[in-house]
Amino acid sequence: MDRDEVVGDALCGGFLSWRSAERLGAIGIHLRDHGGHAVTTLALIAGERETTAQLPAPGFGLSRRALDGALRARAVAQGATLVIERARTVRPGMVEGDSREWRAETIFLATGKHDVRGEARPRAAKDPALGLRIRLPANAKLQAMLAERIELHLFDGGYAGIVLQEDGSTNVCLALRKSLLAEVGGTPRALLDRLAGEHPRFGERMAFAPADLTIDSVGSVPYGWIARDTDAGIYRLGDQAAVIPSLAGEGMAIAMASGEAAARAWLNGEDAAAFQRRFAARAWRPVRAAQFIWSLAERTRGARLLTTLTSAAPVLARAAMALTRI
Repeated sequence: MDRDEVVGDALCGGFLSWRSAERLGAIGIHLRDHGGHAVTTLALIAGERETTAQLPAPGFGLSRRALDGALRARAVAQGATLVIERARTVRPGMVEGDSREWRAETIFLATGKHDVRGEARPRAAKDPALGLRIRLPANAKLQAMLAERIELHLFDGGYAGIVLQEDGSTNVCLALRKSLLAEVGGTPRALLDRLAGEHPRFGERMAFAPADLTIDSVGSVPYGWIARDTDAGIYRLGDQAAVIPSLAGEGMAIAMASGEAAARAWLNGEDAAAFQRRFAARAWRPVRAAQFIWSLAERTRGARLLTTLTSAAPVLARAAMALTRI
């Protein structure tokens, strides 16, 4: 079941780690064949400071539109039936959609960062995270700036990840504290303009943004949340299983790892609750490591510390990348 007949771009995504590339290659989806932009370098940028570190192996910039389209086509080719429907409510044995109720003993819940009634995730943060995504049109100068690298721009209260996509456009995904949006009157474009003005390197990238820029957003993202239990027959996957801070670039890997593990559990007769506890234990280290790095990155002193340590000892950056892989 998918809610959109035409595959579009999800809010987060756009970068796949080397581990994700390996998993996809194992099922016959090779990212280079879909135009994936090879990424070999991580650039950390805090104010005027910039430092780089080599990735352990090449990752790829690829839009969710291209990736999800390839995955959907692969599933259908393998015998899956595609139903276009929007899930409104989920409870054991039933999904309530727009057109009807869908009944099944087993439900694999993969609604991403969006909750559905009956399976909502708790949001207790005093200043919750806000997700924003924009797409900058293809431009030769911007492509030269971003060739073979993914950038993390660190701000007070959040960060932006920037990477080229298969069509030459640039994906900019931000995770920011909601209070920052409130400070500019609740207008996402005003917030982006403010960050561009305060952070020159980010401003250089935003200079390529058109006046009619489309901004996708999602509020109150429960970064750090891990599902340790579930209702009978409901296997929670991806962001419904564990929400890793986006700066780790491991969200899609968690989606694939949880889907693979849930399928094996179901085939082996393991109930959903047992699967969920086991996957929670597996996700704990990468999610907590990414959450700790984010807690440093969203503060000025912490951001400076991260860039200094990465510059002085690149091996520490590679160790952090390894700790946030699943």
